[in-house]
Amino acid sequence: MREYSLLTRKYQLQKPNFTFILQETNPKKMEGAIGVATHLPSCSKPQIIYSPPARILTVKCHSISLSNISSTGLPERPWKVADARLVLEDGSIWRAKSFGASGTQVGEVVFNTSLTGYQEILTDPSYAGQFVLMTNPHIGNTGVNFDDEESRQCFLAGLVIRSLSISTSNWRCTQTLGDYLAERNIMGIYDVDTRAITRRLRQDGSLIGVLSTDESKTDEELIKTSRTWNIVGMDLISGVSCEAPYEWVDRTNSGWDFNFSGRNEETFLVVAYDFGIKQNILRRLVSYGCKITVVPSTWPASETLKMKPDGVLFSNGPGDPSAVPYAVETVKKIIGKVPVFGICMGHQLLGQALGGKTFKMKFGHHGGNHPVRNLRNGRVEISAQNHNYAVDPNSLPEGAEVTHVNLNDGSCAGLAFSQLKLMSLQYHPEASPGPHDSDPVFGEFMQLMKQEQQKA
Repeated sequence: MREYSLLTRKYQLQKPNFTFILQETNPKKMEGAIGVATHLPSCSKPQIIYSPPARILTVKCHSISLSNISSTGLPERPWKVADARLVLEDGSIWRAKSFGASGTQVGEVVFNTSLTGYQEILTDPSYAGQFVLMTNPHIGNTGVNFDDEESRQCFLAGLVIRSLSISTSNWRCTQTLGDYLAERNIMGIYDVDTRAITRRLRQDGSLIGVLSTDESKTDEELIKTSRTWNIVGMDLISGVSCEAPYEWVDRTNSGWDFNFSGRNEETFLVVAYDFGIKQNILRRLVSYGCKITVVPSTWPASETLKMKPDGVLFSNGPGDPSAVPYAVETVKKIIGKVPVFGICMGHQLLGQALGGKTFKMKFGHHGGNHPVRNLRNGRVEISAQNHNYAVDPNSLPEGAEVTHVNLNDGSCAGLAFSQLKLMSLQYHPEASPGPHDSDPVFGEFMQLMKQEQQKA
């Protein structure tokens, strides 16, 4: 005897022949009950008897004899089975269900603690070369939409989640998450123990992993691949930067704008180096009164200075700052000549350009809930962060000031050097996704450029 649930009512199913009786007091649900009853996987040629006055549905079934069906002709299961593996360099193997693209992909596994904003995370170029594991268990319920894109494409290696929403519910949704990833050739897996993997990453640090739906590859082959690939020292910026300069004019949509203090009537010309820049950084700068020219990561400093900018932005980006010495040399040639603002990768490049050192963190900072203290005013901000490297404050020269500290681990989260007219943050003041506590820093950059104009 097997028991099934239908519209919160229960009936019993007995083979080889069986009958179930369902009484449904809600007439609107009865039609759906009939539809489900006629599609029972074990029911062949059902005979349905419905008594409207009593609202009783009787279904007489003859079960299918599976002994007469070949192994290749069995009915498909009504649920998806595990068809993917995430293999980590420590030898652990995690079986899961796939969605999005198929194939085999290698990358560094990091976890993100954001509760919302998975589409912004997918299109953040700073995740190039990485599998992003979302600690929030339920992903996909709001679908995707064009307005939440942070770059021209998805740059991450893959997405790892606990539960994939079977439906979407958002007025802006234009596509499901699975279809979105499939169109962009991005792999995803679900029904995997993300809590256990997160604990492993916190204990052992970020791990290289291989995600595969290819059953022809053995576990040993995938483990070997994970142990021979290394993200350290890899130039990931060149793969995400723009190829030619362009003007950016879009500002934050009026429906989403929030902070009007510190805005300027003046217009500042800002050159933004694209090391993997997020579009909302550009929107916030325009909203604060900037005219922006975005340039590639390899754009010569001499060409930038010929444009006579009021300020220069060094953007966020993926990977190891030590792997892009050309970018460090560019920063060296610009600092001290015009006001500069560095964000994330830009912050780390500024640290190296000043003579400091950077180091790889155990598992990095990824999420929209990291507390940071502003050492200048004592204010605590909840920030959005995404980085695996940090600046060693003890290696910085005299005159460099640590302005912000991450309260989780005490790492350097902001720098300033007044004589060289520079400021930087290790996190994302534009958030997207995340809180807006740090948005006023854009106003500080405007003031830095305004002060320089007044000196001229």
